[in-house]
Amino acid sequence: MDRTLEITDRTTACLAGRQIAEVELVYRSKVKPSERPQIKNSRHIFDLFISHWDMDKMELNRVLDIYEMSVEGTTGTIADAKLIFATALKANANKLAISHNHPSGNLKPSNEDIALTRRLANTGKFLGMPVLDHLTISKDGYFSLCDEGLI
Repeated sequence: MDRTLEITDRTTACLAGRQIAEVELVYRSKVKPSERPQIKNSRHIFDLFISHWDMDKMELNRVLDIYEMSVEGTTGTIADAKLIFATALKANANKLAISHNHPSGNLKPSNEDIALTRRLANTGKFLGMPVLDHLTISKDGYFSLCDEGLI
């Protein structure tokens, strides 16, 4: 694999000699920046994400992503904006593209999808890390919130 994402658990001395667990998220790329794919539109994002997903598991509500932030249950999942941006910041990302699936195959975003996307876009603006798009993906295609003017 050309990139490494590690999560390690270390124990560190802290306040008054107490021990605490520290989680360290480290991103190490073995690919030169000039050799990395460029994102120019929603189709590029879709092609990149879909190439990393296990299509056989997509219907089982467990989608494997470039970085799998959350595993969907039968009625939904929680996307934590803090974890999304912590991961992107640790990876030294300049921009962010997000995707999730609707196991039903219905690509229309829910009100919650749109609200989350807007919160993430606002946070990204504040951090100088724009959210390029949020795609809803199924085996049959995708829905781009950016293309539809929802970001």
